[in-house]
Amino acid sequence: MSTSSIPRQDVLDANSTGNKTEGASFKFSEGHRLIRDLGRPKPILYWLDFLPCILIAHTLFMTMRYMHEILPEDPSRAYLVQAILFPVCVILYMRCAMFIHELAHFGDKLPYFRPVWNSLCGVPFLIPSFVYLPHLDHHRRKSYGTHEDGEYFPLTHMSRWYLVAFLLHNLLIPILAYLRFLVVSPICWVYPPARRWVHRHASTIVVDPFYERRDGSPELMRLVVRQEAFCFVWLLWFTFGDWIMTGQLVSPMWFWGYLTGVAVLTLNAVRTLGAHRWTGDGRVMSFEEQLLDTVNYPHRPWITELWGPIGTRYHALHHLFPSLPYHDAPEAHRRLMEGLPANSPYRETIRTSLLGEICELWRRAGGRSSSSKTVAT
Repeated sequence: MSTSSIPRQDVLDANSTGNKTEGASFKFSEGHRLIRDLGRPKPILYWLDFLPCILIAHTLFMTMRYMHEILPEDPSRAYLVQAILFPVCVILYMRCAMFIHELAHFGDKLPYFRPVWNSLCGVPFLIPSFVYLPHLDHHRRKSYGTHEDGEYFPLTHMSRWYLVAFLLHNLLIPILAYLRFLVVSPICWVYPPARRWVHRHASTIVVDPFYERRDGSPELMRLVVRQEAFCFVWLLWFTFGDWIMTGQLVSPMWFWGYLTGVAVLTLNAVRTLGAHRWTGDGRVMSFEEQLLDTVNYPHRPWITELWGPIGTRYHALHHLFPSLPYHDAPEAHRRLMEGLPANSPYRETIRTSLLGEICELWRRAGGRSSSSKTVAT
């Protein structure tokens, strides 16, 4: 397989900055040489991973929703079964949702995967694929960590209260997403002037609450409207389906949908806090600074794969090689660890404990003096 499996622009961007970093010992070309035969998405692996997970997760979700109808004579047993099924369902949904990340990078290389993923996961979870398209800005060297990167916020330089708020705001996200697609979308359809503000401020998965998305092309906006329409129809059924079918005014589906959504969002938020060291201060960071600002968790896959599925536990590796599909990440990491020099900065990206890294972030964020608005890192 030729080295064209990994786009050369990644190499150019990395080398153009890496060579300017004083004392840098990481050579991008050396790492690229070790994994040059990797980097081609294998659609069959995506299908064999996603379809069983989403079908099992949907089955578990509907079982929880109807468990009291299944066991009407034994409510305590029904609650027990729901308590057992719930974490399994959340972990499976988390894995399925993370395929949105692969779609942002490889959507055109996975025939039919995008519409199927949107139908089975993106639309039901109100995360249609268009909300994650700006993710590529997170990988552009001159955007990473700046105001143009919606997935970055200088958490190290901020109050600990923002870390708390970052986790607690997930209680509101399902409600805001519900209103976004059931109420705001129709407003944009009948009142087009509202579209620009909504597209810039309420159409992207972000970490930075002040991020403004760039205006979209006519082709993109047609895609946005189409996916909005599917979400709108789904929410009509989600809201009124039980009332139409059974006459129930309050549907158990609302409770389970909200609870599951909050759980998946919170799990992903915890993962996100440990994916970076968040040491940027809004300025453009050098290649090595960006590398050392990201984290890998290669150890204990029996647990790290649960909270960091679809390659997200190899976040530093992903920032080095954004065009590497998730199924190649473990092998790529193994080769880099075997082939890179002992003093390679790449080795400094490895951590064992997600909670340990989050505790370090908590200590750094709390290390600011009361009179200072910056932190020594």
